[in-house]
Amino acid sequence: MFERVVTLCIAAGFVGAKGFAIDASLIATDANACRSVPGSEWSHDINPEATRAVADYLANLDDPAWGAASEVIPKFVAPADPAAQWTSALRDAAFFAYANNYLIDVEHGIIMDVEATRAIRQAEVGATETMIERTELRFGIKPEWLVADTAYGSADNLGWLVEEKDIAPHILVIDKSKRDDGTFSREDFVYDAERDCYVCPAGADLPTNGRLRDDNAYAYLASVNDCLTCPLKSQCCPKSPQRKITRSVHEAARDVARAIAKTEANETSRRLRKKVEMLFAHLKRILRLDRLRLRGPGGAQFEFTMAATAQNLRRLARLTARAPPTIVSASVTSA
Repeated sequence: MFERVVTLCIAAGFVGAKGFAIDASLIATDANACRSVPGSEWSHDINPEATRAVADYLANLDDPAWGAASEVIPKFVAPADPAAQWTSALRDAAFFAYANNYLIDVEHGIIMDVEATRAIRQAEVGATETMIERTELRFGIKPEWLVADTAYGSADNLGWLVEEKDIAPHILVIDKSKRDDGTFSREDFVYDAERDCYVCPAGADLPTNGRLRDDNAYAYLASVNDCLTCPLKSQCCPKSPQRKITRSVHEAARDVARAIAKTEANETSRRLRKKVEMLFAHLKRILRLDRLRLRGPGGAQFEFTMAATAQNLRRLARLTARAPPTIVSASVTSA
């Protein structure tokens, strides 16, 4: 039913298919915090037929959106709905929640896809790939650009968008290389693509050792002799014998995102991104979906999809509605 409504929106010309926006919102689950157990005491060795929510949880343990999203043991687990995530992401009292992920076309705010995941950033960012590929498969539509907040600016996500899908990322890059102690940051070093090395402010080369690290990055090291005799050492690496720079395997995609962030088009797309936030506000305040009634990943996906269908129907009705005909009063003239 959701796909049928989206198809009607496409046929009516309300999907521009140029720019998409993605975001996630937390929805509280039907789980009592007072009956939760510490995550360290929770075991997967439970009866899968105990409840439907438990069976659903066990069936999705290997899914990247659920059990495989993170190896971190949650602080608390709700036995009634073990897939729900204990979170305090709203900087308020912690609660059990699922993440509702929307992929929308920014021209008229049509929801192109919806995905339920655990309420953790890894799962929410991973939903990007799922929803974009599913939209392309089911409707034959792939956006030219995608806008999202900084949480989606990981190297892997940007690499997938640029290198595999040829989608321009209007997303700020997650970059922790900036230093605040007065020493040179990575941006002060120039990358020489032909020689595959960095050049420091003093003109010395930092070649790579060629070994890919666990974080999918290569290390570039300066010579110890160059650093020891360098007059800029106090501004570069005062506490280490040599300077090291890391470069992600997706650095080219990160550079694309950095370049887009400096354009006027990026300023426009940032404003358009608010449409997905407005949809979440409508979902919670008007449709009153601020707490789930069904449990388990399947229950969350069902409620989120039904709500997204209702929102698309409402938008379709408003966009296609015509104003009533104007009634013109005939003037009566007396003889």
